[in-house]
Amino acid sequence: MSSIALDAPAGINARLGWDPKVTAHDRKRALARELVAERLGVSEKDVLIVREAPGSFGFHTQLVAEIDGDVVPLTIRNISFRAATVVAIGEPGLAFGLDLRDAQPDPDTLADMRRHSHIFNEDDTAALVHHWTRVQAVRDADGRGTRVAAEHVRLDAGGRRGWIPDRRARYDVVDLSRDGWVITLAVARPSSDED
Repeated sequence: MSSIALDAPAGINARLGWDPKVTAHDRKRALARELVAERLGVSEKDVLIVREAPGSFGFHTQLVAEIDGDVVPLTIRNISFRAATVVAIGEPGLAFGLDLRDAQPDPDTLADMRRHSHIFNEDDTAALVHHWTRVQAVRDADGRGTRVAAEHVRLDAGGRRGWIPDRRARYDVVDLSRDGWVITLAVARPSSDED
C-alpha cells in the first residue's frame, strides 16, 4: 500500500493511504500502526491496533493502539472512501474529525450532497465537494456523526471554522487534500478562543 504524510496542524499526525487490493479494514490499521510508531519512535511490529469494544448498540467504535499490552494514550480517527483511507492521531481529549471524498464524485454522491447542503451554487462541483467534506469533518469531530443532520452544521464565510448550533464547541477546518482526494480535518478550538 502506498501512503503519504499529510500537512496536519501541530499535535496531529495524518497519513493518506490507497490500494484497491487492500481492504479498508487493513488500510486503516496499517496506517494507524505506522503513525503511532513514527510518533513514539518505536518499531511498527511493536504496535498492535485493535478496535475498542462497543459501548452500546449503534456506538461507532474507534481504533486503539497498544504496545506490550498497554493502551497508548492517543486518539485515532480514520475515514475511508473507495480505495483510499486517511488516518489521523492526536493527543487524548483533543476532539477532531475527518472526511475524505473523491474530487470527481459520481452522480449519486453529488445528488446526496446537493440534497443536504446549504451551499448557494450547487452546480459548482468543486465548491460543493469541499463544502460537504467540511460539514462531514465537523460532524465527525462533534462525535454524534449522522445523528446530527448535515444541514445543521454551520461554516463561516471562508469555510475555515465550523460549529453545530446546539453546542458551544467550535472547530478549525483544515484542508489536507492530495492527489485527487478532497480531505478535510476539523479540530476543536481551545475554549478560550473568541469566535
